[in-house]
Amino acid sequence: MGSTSGKSPTLILRAAIPADLPLLSHWDEQPHIIASDPNDDWQWAQELARSPDWREQLIAEVDSRAIGFVQIIDASREESHYWGKTPPGVYAIDIGIGEVADLGRGFGTQMMRAAIARCFKNPSVAAILLDPLANDVRAHRFYERREFRAAGPRRFGADECLVYQLSREHWTAARDA
Repeated sequence: MGSTSGKSPTLILRAAIPADLPLLSHWDEQPHIIASDPNDDWQWAQELARSPDWREQLIAEVDSRAIGFVQIIDASREESHYWGKTPPGVYAIDIGIGEVADLGRGFGTQMMRAAIARCFKNPSVAAILLDPLANDVRAHRFYERREFRAAGPRRFGADECLVYQLSREHWTAARDA
């Protein structure tokens, strides 16, 4: 991974900007991204030009190299009401590793830890939601290892998903264990 000191490379999350459009568009064409999110059009050109206060779109970088994308939303305030009627204090995370060569290297774990910490830094956040496809057993195991608990199946548009939730209480207890 480029480090000779034995330390893991440093991951940072930075704001996604319009100049990231070619990169995000390229990632959206990768088979592993399509397999995990087959029916969504992120409308990157439009969305990167907007900065609503209920959403963060972030690029994950390791050693100054973009490796993935994270979106954090306030589910109760998100304008499309994707999550339906959601109480205040519930956030949702989308996460993706851009290139297949970066899978299985621990970057997803680092990205998820950073995203969870970013959410719970806000004291009003009580829980975080995720919506992997119902048949994506690998994603389910990934989220369960990060203390998310299955909340039940749900259909989002054309996608059958399994909603996962991480409560602040469960996250705090797991972190302190």
